[in-house]
Amino acid sequence: MIRFGPSGNSDIFYEQGYKSTVQMPKWLSEMGLNAFEYSFGRGVRLKQDLGRRIGLEADRYDIRLSVHMPYFINLTADEEEKRQKNFGYFLDSLRAAKALGATRAVFHPGSTGENRRDSLVNAQSLLMRIIAAVDEAGYGDIALCPETMGKLNQLGSLEEIIELCSLDDRLIPTIDFGHLHSRSLGGIKTKQDYAAILDALENGIGKERADKIHVHYSRIEFTKGGEKRHHRIVDEQYGPEFEPLAQLFFERDMEPTVICESRGTMAEDAKTMLEMYLAAKTGQKNLVE
Repeated sequence: MIRFGPSGNSDIFYEQGYKSTVQMPKWLSEMGLNAFEYSFGRGVRLKQDLGRRIGLEADRYDIRLSVHMPYFINLTADEEEKRQKNFGYFLDSLRAAKALGATRAVFHPGSTGENRRDSLVNAQSLLMRIIAAVDEAGYGDIALCPETMGKLNQLGSLEEIIELCSLDDRLIPTIDFGHLHSRSLGGIKTKQDYAAILDALENGIGKERADKIHVHYSRIEFTKGGEKRHHRIVDEQYGPEFEPLAQLFFERDMEPTVICESRGTMAEDAKTMLEMYLAAKTGQKNLVE
């Protein structure tokens, strides 16, 4: 099943009087959504009891949960002390993810040094050690999802994420199409541009994993260095367009989890994205009939 949902709570969630993320699963379900990403971007502060309460509500309303691990993660660090800190970021995040019942954990691979290849090799080496620690701690059932990044000085091109995911079959790419649009300086313009990305994934990690990728999407503003700011679907001066991607998801019978990262309107825009997917599905059915 393809799933759609927001990263975090929309402004309107609070404007309507809701106070706690515990109330979020029912609210999302009533919108027709079925996924949610809980962010630990600035640190893991979720208490275990609250996490379990959110998880129970998510299970009740069939909301699939994922988490975003801290932005401080940097698998490319040279110093062993800095490399060691990553273990804590992963294990703390996964402990909270386990309380939530989350099945996926997204992370940024890190920055790049003067040599991108050396940075990737460093990241691969450390990630293998982290996977071993994750398994030992009992969190091996939570998929780790390295994310494509939007700035050119960050590790996280499509090719680099595919290579990272080649380390272990349990690694699931997070393909942020806004980020790829940014780092290509506006390179996603057509359905064929999207298809080339999906083809590269299928060739790189196999159809089974490619069909179930984790997806981030928002319209995005960029400069010559890449990503600058996320925007809303109504901000049509920024790309990329989601509709061609929705069509490909249906045509290829893919089942990704699609997380919307629009600024302030992530749930409403996730619903719009779901409607685009359903329209593609209906349109294709009408063509066949």
